[in-house]
Amino acid sequence: MKEKSTLTCRLKEHFGFDKFKGNQEAIIRNLLDGKDTFVLMPTGGGKSLCYQLPSLLMEGTAIVISPLIALMKNQVDAMRNFSEEEGVAHFINSSLNKSAIDQVKSDILSKKTKLLYVAPESLTKEENVDFLREVRISFYAVDEAHCISEWGHDFRPEYRRIRPIINEIGKAPLIALTATATPKVQHDIQKNLGMVNAKVFKSSFNRPNLYYEIRPKTTNVDKDIIKFIRNNQDKSGIIYCLSRKKVEELTEILRANGVNARAYHAGMDSSARTTNQDNFLMEKINVIVATIAFGMGIDKPDVRYVIHYDIPKSLEGYYQETGRAGRDGGEGLCITFYANKDLQKLEKFMQGKPIAEQEIGKQLLLETAAYAESSICRRKSLLHYFGEEYTEENCGSCDNCLSPKKQVEAKELLSTAIETIIAVKENFKSDYIIDVLLGRETSEVQAHLHEDLEVFGSGMGEEDKIWNAVIRQALIAGYLSKEVENYGTLKVTDAGLKFLKDPQSFKITEDNNYDEIEEETPARGGGSCAVDPILYAMLKDLRKKLSKKLEVPPYVIFQDPSLEAMATIYPVTLEELQNIPGVGAGKAKRYGTEFCKLIKTHCQENEIDRPEDLRVRTVANKSKLKVSIIQAIDRKVALDDIAMSKGIEFVELLDEVEAIVYSGTKLNIDYFLKEIMDEDHLQDIYDYFKDSITDSIDDALEELGTDFTEDEIRMVRIKFISDVAN
Repeated sequence: MKEKSTLTCRLKEHFGFDKFKGNQEAIIRNLLDGKDTFVLMPTGGGKSLCYQLPSLLMEGTAIVISPLIALMKNQVDAMRNFSEEEGVAHFINSSLNKSAIDQVKSDILSKKTKLLYVAPESLTKEENVDFLREVRISFYAVDEAHCISEWGHDFRPEYRRIRPIINEIGKAPLIALTATATPKVQHDIQKNLGMVNAKVFKSSFNRPNLYYEIRPKTTNVDKDIIKFIRNNQDKSGIIYCLSRKKVEELTEILRANGVNARAYHAGMDSSARTTNQDNFLMEKINVIVATIAFGMGIDKPDVRYVIHYDIPKSLEGYYQETGRAGRDGGEGLCITFYANKDLQKLEKFMQGKPIAEQEIGKQLLLETAAYAESSICRRKSLLHYFGEEYTEENCGSCDNCLSPKKQVEAKELLSTAIETIIAVKENFKSDYIIDVLLGRETSEVQAHLHEDLEVFGSGMGEEDKIWNAVIRQALIAGYLSKEVENYGTLKVTDAGLKFLKDPQSFKITEDNNYDEIEEETPARGGGSCAVDPILYAMLKDLRKKLSKKLEVPPYVIFQDPSLEAMATIYPVTLEELQNIPGVGAGKAKRYGTEFCKLIKTHCQENEIDRPEDLRVRTVANKSKLKVSIIQAIDRKVALDDIAMSKGIEFVELLDEVEAIVYSGTKLNIDYFLKEIMDEDHLQDIYDYFKDSITDSIDDALEELGTDFTEDEIRMVRIKFISDVAN
């Protein structure tokens, strides 16, 4: 008891905590006893303390092998805050110059330094190995140890060289720590580090305060994210994207829409990257948009949400990244946008890699897809993946549990699946089993002569997604197991064999299929329920009245799609009106006041709650293209030359020019029309639009006859709209 209180006193003395969390004390004692230690602890569980406190209590310097420079800086700053001695913690990596490295070495030799952080690349340098041989090493710590395994989500080949280098420097106890490891990855780490007999401390992977949700990834994903951030105003959040390009694009869009966001990815200038990270930690900015390069070991306890713009490459990656939310035990919202086609893109990225690496990557993607599409409890799925059983029927904190699907009896289906797996000698993955069940004579099935089996086609009449659900939920129920070494081969467990002899009730919920969810489309007239039909009729009447007063066709003022959008979004200011498709600043100023007034009165009289999120202001390259087209027309450059210089077809150029004038910007293309068209010819088309009640090109072609081409009619329509409407 006395000894225990001594260790707790040292914890209070050095770190200010009154008690240890979870397994921390047992882990530290094991290390202090000089024994190899393996730590599996979720993000936020306090892994760092498991090597920080022992380093202060043991003689010598502890070597912490860590994968990221940002992580090292963060940890070293934290340790220096806890200690009066500035040199208590140091790092050696490529960011230091020679004089800084000399200072680090001097502090180590004078025994000031208790913790030295090194990247695996720095550890293997000959001069560092020679230096560390002269130093008394208290122990080695391998942080983010999952980087060792090819089956881990951040595989780093240089991590596999750690054990030989440690042997070269000198023997000392070893502690390996990770926040994510399946049983397969755990075995890989221990084997590679030569610590198969190490004592393993495994904390529960369950994070009760985290809410998990998968959302369908539609064309409106940017809008959904902006709405989510606005609903979580002034809270800290991380948005993960797979590509650097998407990080840059999304950051611009968020900033254009009033969100205090900054980017972070490995391709950025290191000082800009560090500034953005520090500003996020210091709460000068609320949102960081990043690739997975951001976050490893970043100790910000109050991140309130983590959004995945793209589905991660593996469930380990997903778990680790979502684990950065709510580390203080408070609210943590984990929202992921998913479409199956994103996984197909990720598979394409793997092409050209070694076959074994491709197979591993595909298997990890399949696990991710299974998690995303499953309609059972997210927590149950996630914990099962990490070898932990979750027995609650409803976690109450994931989308599937909050909106549970109806369960259906699948006792006979499971029996059929088990019979099929046994019939093919338990040598195949789930997609192959489903091919056999559904009687598909694929080349692989024929190569194994499995079309001759009695079970071939025994599952016909059910869809793929039903069989996927049966297999996935049978894995979680323990009737089947997956042999990871063989890239996901299905095996029947003892419980499965028992079930086959005496089938019990087995209920499943049908998988979600996010690719069946329709893309959100702009409202179209009449039938769309998004349009307010009363307001739409009133807006059309107002347009008609204005068209008579101004003596211009109604479509010149606003086109039908613009009125439909107004009757959906309810803009009440000229600024909001400019967010409507087909309405630019000029058009809003010229015609908008009366429309806004009408909409505002309608909303007040009918107590309508307007949508908070107006159309997202985009910052796409299209706006740059439009600006350059306007500038070229101002300089009187021929339209066909503009199209050629921009690398687009002439028809595409006309699309862009039409969008510009319909939005209310005046363009003068007379110089080009005079060059290519007869004056009478031009006047005939112009007069047609003057008298027509529609701006339809098809109607114009029918009325004007074969003497006029579609391009000519479109160009004169551009002139007419620009002259009359703008």
